[in-house]
Amino acid sequence: MTARDTQVRSLSRVDGSREQFPVPGATFESYYGRPVLKPPVWEWTIPAYLFTGGLTAGSALLAAGADLTGRPALRRAGRLGGFAALLASMGLLIADLGRPERFLHFLRVAKPTSPMSVGTWILVAYGPGSALSAMAELLPPWLRATTPGRLLHAAGRPAGLSAAAFAPGVASYTAALLAQTAVPAWHEARRELPFVFTGSAAASGAGLGLLLAPVAEAGPARRLAVIGGAAELVASRLIEQRPGLVTEAYTTGRAHRMRQLADYLTAGGAVAAASAARHSRLAAAAAALALLGGSVLQRFGTFEAGVASTKDPKYVVVPQRERLLAAPRLAAPG
Repeated sequence: MTARDTQVRSLSRVDGSREQFPVPGATFESYYGRPVLKPPVWEWTIPAYLFTGGLTAGSALLAAGADLTGRPALRRAGRLGGFAALLASMGLLIADLGRPERFLHFLRVAKPTSPMSVGTWILVAYGPGSALSAMAELLPPWLRATTPGRLLHAAGRPAGLSAAAFAPGVASYTAALLAQTAVPAWHEARRELPFVFTGSAAASGAGLGLLLAPVAEAGPARRLAVIGGAAELVASRLIEQRPGLVTEAYTTGRAHRMRQLADYLTAGGAVAAASAARHSRLAAAAAALALLGGSVLQRFGTFEAGVASTKDPKYVVVPQRERLLAAPRLAAPG
């Protein structure tokens, strides 16, 4: 029996002295078997929203780099793919909110201490650049010969750079949003989760570039796949190695299976991108699908870990008890 599992009970003897007996620590059970915290009411649309948000951010960064280095096919893939992911992301968010006007209600205030408010305004700042750069790619040749067409085409680069400037915020604010909830698995991983999401966003954007761009122009996508995949894998491993009970939510059950498969796909996609994808269009497509699949499973696995940590009372009570035992005791007055 360890010190953590025992308590000390003092009993008075007849002669006035006191004797101490170790007794087992109380085993916590919630009232009527109900969880201490309510599980998130979000459905599959939210982890899908987390993925598409990361995909649009990674694609915007890749498109800006391709534009600056003279890779038109890769630039077009990043701009159009990023804007399509943005539209999907907004659709998923509105579907979860229930009514489109609820999103507009977020714009009534700007609250720096609220990740939801900050994230909403980041999306508002990011959206026009993504939309305008995508429109510049869709201009038909006859329209480019007109004055409005030339102006819109010329606006493509600054618009794309604007989207790229806000892309890191788009990729990471959802991690901050999850970490600021009372869900134990998300809150305890608040230091690593932004790096997991940002790395996953870069890997997914690279995957889209590898899938849609020719091998000759996909060099930046291959490099981004390696960098993003490495960041995601390292941060994910740091979460699993954190001390404390809450790590168990990531290393057991359905969440563990999803995240483990995500790690395999991301690692395999990054290795393929750095090797076989340099010479083979088929290998590039396989690497792309692995990176995209790994990013999807990473988001769904993280979401599942959070849900699991709210259903078992031990994830709430045991860390609280450990913090109380570790806190310095105040000296008695007098």
